[in-house]
Amino acid sequence: MSLWERLFGKKSEDTDTDIGEIKVHRNLDKNFGIIKDMLKDCDDVLYREIKIGIEGNQRAVVISIDGMTDENVLDNHILKNLMINSRIAPPDIGIFKRQIGDAVKDKTLSAAEMKEVGTIEQAVLDILIGDTAVILDNYDKIIIVGTKGWEMRDVAEPETENVIRGPRQGFIETLRVNTALIRRRIRDHKFKIKGYQIGRRSQTDVCVLYIEDLADEDVLEELDKRLKAIDIDAIIDSGYIEQLVEDNWRSIFPQIQNTERPDVATAALYEGKVVIVVDNSPFVLIIPSGFNAMMQSAEDYYERWGIATFIRALRYFALLMAIYMPALYIAVTTFHPQMLPAKLLISIAANRAGVPFPAVLEAIIMVLTLEILREAGIRLPGAIGQTIGIVGAVIIGQAAVDAGIVGPIMIIIVSITAVASFTIPSYNLAIAARLLRLVLIIASGFLGLYGVMLITMLALVHLCSLKSFGVPYLTPFTAPIGQRSDLKDALLKAPLLSMHYRETTVRKSERRRMLDHRDENFNKEG
Repeated sequence: MSLWERLFGKKSEDTDTDIGEIKVHRNLDKNFGIIKDMLKDCDDVLYREIKIGIEGNQRAVVISIDGMTDENVLDNHILKNLMINSRIAPPDIGIFKRQIGDAVKDKTLSAAEMKEVGTIEQAVLDILIGDTAVILDNYDKIIIVGTKGWEMRDVAEPETENVIRGPRQGFIETLRVNTALIRRRIRDHKFKIKGYQIGRRSQTDVCVLYIEDLADEDVLEELDKRLKAIDIDAIIDSGYIEQLVEDNWRSIFPQIQNTERPDVATAALYEGKVVIVVDNSPFVLIIPSGFNAMMQSAEDYYERWGIATFIRALRYFALLMAIYMPALYIAVTTFHPQMLPAKLLISIAANRAGVPFPAVLEAIIMVLTLEILREAGIRLPGAIGQTIGIVGAVIIGQAAVDAGIVGPIMIIIVSITAVASFTIPSYNLAIAARLLRLVLIIASGFLGLYGVMLITMLALVHLCSLKSFGVPYLTPFTAPIGQRSDLKDALLKAPLLSMHYRETTVRKSERRRMLDHRDENFNKEG
């Protein structure tokens, strides 16, 4: 469907064909009239009719959008040059009159980015993304000058991925700024940026970034096929792309990693992965990705291996606590009290004396209350949100204990669970862990430890079946014996000097990232 039909729901009155098939006419008035009809009732579109040429008898129209163009480029490199510099006589005045388009492009306009388009629809699309169109009389092309320039926030530290040691830069909502942040870190001619426009109405710019000799060709081919298959009105954020290209949309577990940090995206590219950057979104996507990648933090690679190993192991332990702690408490106290020491059992029974609800309902009430407080804290302004999250939890928890609705031990367990869930680096994975925790609580309330084991086995089977663009989700934990070198960067973090090879997901010919200087055969491929 053409742009004309999408805007007006009908064909162009000047032709039986779609407006997208109309070529630029040599008559300026006809081209200008069609564009004005297409952009009717768009008060932010600026039209400037001017006279150019040696004698000032050549007509031109400059079209731009207020607020989306760089006024300096528009005023000084387009309008000024057309209105003043074009009156300076070239060596051959006849050439200027006969070949006005070439004269304007080559001798008048001084912008760095410039192109010609031959259709009205393409010219309108370029105008809508912030470029400026120059229409000339007696010329069958429209000159498009790159003038994109709008208000944007400064590059600042990302709010969702804080680190103690590491770069303080984060992506913003402008695509070219984001690609430049990555390009600055990769000075390699094999680093490629491939562009797409996705969304029938939004025409959102999407870029696929990869290093040519590292990225898997099968992944690139599959991603290209999935992106081209997207048929949707608009892409508002990278989250749309994530949901539309992931392997299993029914799963609660994220199969594509997202990040706000340019250093994380750059490291993924050096590992042979592919990065997707979406205009108007500060989050970029990394594919293929798995469970192990989402449990890693950028800071793991900036600290010594001993510190990184301890923190990473602690993170996995906190994940297990966040998922299993309430369910195990319910299962043991309700179905298997004989597993507890007598003194502990008596203490738990004393604390639960007077509580009118069973342990499973008690846990569900507290977990859901915590989730409500967490969601409220996110939606409220910063200072108020923190107050609601901390003070609200303390007040409500203490009031619930005093009222005899819940026991103090349950308050402690739910609080520890909440704190442990914040150690998970990936927000999407943390949400999946919270949902799995709720399922385990319900299963433990009906079947005790048997219910916990049943849900655990089903979750493991599901995780083993997941793939991210052909790569098993639990790689490297489920990798064959010959690929166990990837375990050096999994649950434990090996010293950097021993990590000579990239992940096995990249091309075998380019797996080696570093030579061992202590090796006698240092110059030979190992």
